[in-house]
Amino acid sequence: MLSASKRPLRAVPSSAPTRLRPADLLQLTDEAADGVLAGRYDELLPDGEQWPRDERWSARLHRDDEVDVWLISWTPDKSTQLHDHAGSIGALTVLSGALQELRWTGTQLRERVLEAGDQASFPIGWVHDVVRAPDAAVQTPVEPTLSVHAYSPPLTAMSYYEITSDGWLRRTHSALTDLDHIATAAHF
Repeated sequence: MLSASKRPLRAVPSSAPTRLRPADLLQLTDEAADGVLAGRYDELLPDGEQWPRDERWSARLHRDDEVDVWLISWTPDKSTQLHDHAGSIGALTVLSGALQELRWTGTQLRERVLEAGDQASFPIGWVHDVVRAPDAAVQTPVEPTLSVHAYSPPLTAMSYYEITSDGWLRRTHSALTDLDHIATAAHF
């Protein structure tokens, strides 16, 4: 799965941070989602299939020089906060439940809900907040909401934002995310 030799080479402008395009990342998240559902990553899942209920949980499924792929479990009311993915493009596939995304349009937050089977991609500069959709918590209180995310180049930093009282977006802080010794509980 996810071998570099399987990935098609795309003509990408030399100024782009990666040769992969959003469509390539969508394909990778779809393949990884199939792998999760087929049990190919069971050794990375929580022991006894007891998903954390108080905090988001994540595990890196794959990493190479071009891309990293993560499985993320979402719990009710645990927002990522408004953030970007620094110099990485990204994509996700929702495996179960539903996610609510609030994306900064430049003037306001726009909402969308992504349900199981839905995919989304995001370019550099995409500022959004993601949370388990409120209806997902009601419909599936025991089952986790799961999604697979891919970032290219591999995610190394994220910046966090707030909306000011006069309607501007202000960066509050940035955080490094490329900590190889952290395999779970990554904050996305």
